[in-house]
Amino acid sequence: MIDFYSFPIGSRDALPGGIARAVEGRRALATQKMLKFVTVGKETPEKRTADLRSQDFHEIYRQYAAEKAAEQAGRCSQCGVPYCQSHCPLHNNIPDWLKLTAEGRLQEAYELSQATNTFPEICGRICPQDRLCEGNCVIENSGHGTVTIGAVEKYLTDTAWEMGWVAPIRPRVERPESVGIIGAGPGGLAAADVLRRGGVQVTIYDRHDRAGGLLTYGIPGFKLEKPVVMQRIEQLAAAGAQFVLNCAVGADLTFDAIRGQHDAVLIATGVYKARDIEAPGVGASGIVKALDYLTASNRKSFGDDVEAFDSGELNASGKRVVVIGGGDTAMDCVRTAVRQGALSVKCLYRRDRANMPGSQREVQNAEEEGVDFVWLSAPKGFSGGTEVEGVMVQRMRLGPPDATGRQSPEIIEGADYVEPADLVIQALGFEPEDLPTLWGVPDLKVTRWGTIKADFRTHATSLPGVYAAGDIVRGASLVVWAIRDGREAAEAIMDYLKQTGAVAAE
Repeated sequence: MIDFYSFPIGSRDALPGGIARAVEGRRALATQKMLKFVTVGKETPEKRTADLRSQDFHEIYRQYAAEKAAEQAGRCSQCGVPYCQSHCPLHNNIPDWLKLTAEGRLQEAYELSQATNTFPEICGRICPQDRLCEGNCVIENSGHGTVTIGAVEKYLTDTAWEMGWVAPIRPRVERPESVGIIGAGPGGLAAADVLRRGGVQVTIYDRHDRAGGLLTYGIPGFKLEKPVVMQRIEQLAAAGAQFVLNCAVGADLTFDAIRGQHDAVLIATGVYKARDIEAPGVGASGIVKALDYLTASNRKSFGDDVEAFDSGELNASGKRVVVIGGGDTAMDCVRTAVRQGALSVKCLYRRDRANMPGSQREVQNAEEEGVDFVWLSAPKGFSGGTEVEGVMVQRMRLGPPDATGRQSPEIIEGADYVEPADLVIQALGFEPEDLPTLWGVPDLKVTRWGTIKADFRTHATSLPGVYAAGDIVRGASLVVWAIRDGREAAEAIMDYLKQTGAVAAE
């Protein structure tokens, strides 16, 4: 059978007349399936109503039907310079797998998506597409409404799992060399995937009792249901990756011991040290950290016994909740509090809506679910003595731009007030832990921000054979960047093992 797509357009004159006409016909048919953005409007997957979805932790978006996914994929303009691809940290071949989806070639579309992205079903759910691929879609910028890239990506990979297209990881050659990965979050898991496909033995060390890092314990189920994460971890385990859980490096096992057991080491711990508020009354009971709060909630979703949740310490049920912060973690906290049955949920942010760092899509979802955003406000202190009773709020206004170009918030004198609160959740971001001190490796160089200093191409650190990737290098960032870093670091580690003679050339 002739594969008409194998003939470039420039070669059609050399083909017999009938075949040439068939080639042109097939190309015309394929073209008809695309460029529909003028006649077909943007349509996102159906979203469960706020009153229903706020009662549970299931994902809020329903799945596309096959016809709808093909229709929306067919809106892609197949532009010559795909800004969606260039603004994706993984440089996914978005126009190509959209075209395959529109043509109904779903397995090929999935395989093309998987080729550059270790976890496309996860990125399709949690990436802020409005700031990345979809926000830079050519037809979006021309006023026709973006292609729903994330929803199609999610649909493709969910379909692939259902149809059995997600192939087991089976290296062509098993190699004796091993790599130790510290951190089982998205960066570490992405690196492990690449290394195992290359036949390198992998052991992943993590402080938690389950792998996945923030994918497992930081992101709520209404954005990322946990079986979606667990199936990838199970795929890695089935491929021979070893997991050493409940292992705190520096306490349960020394960093030097890990180095001694492996030919190379990748540090992919992420950043877990929460930024604290420095204000009077901050030590009162009822003022908690965002990650502690989210972890407790996610553990309950697994059916774990969580004493701090059951006691009410990390449970918003029946409480007036105030969340401080404007990033995606703050959005996760306010929406979790709603589902736990909070009496009221308010979010304080010191800038306005246009200047908040979190996804605008998540803000809209939170507002639909009953969250009250108090813009241009910041905590001055906390009232109530040993138990918090309220947040002393300073009203703000936006002044001149700061060094980053964003307008700096300024205090409005005499506009303070007290916001009643029984539970205050601090969601001000995360900083790196002092790993050289915690792990007893003073030669591990860090930046002035405390992140590990690593080569931006190879991810090599100051220690021979030791690499670092993800948030521990770039600071708190997106899951998609961690995946990219993990994949790049794994490729660099393979090169290092070859250069040092540890991995024999094929």
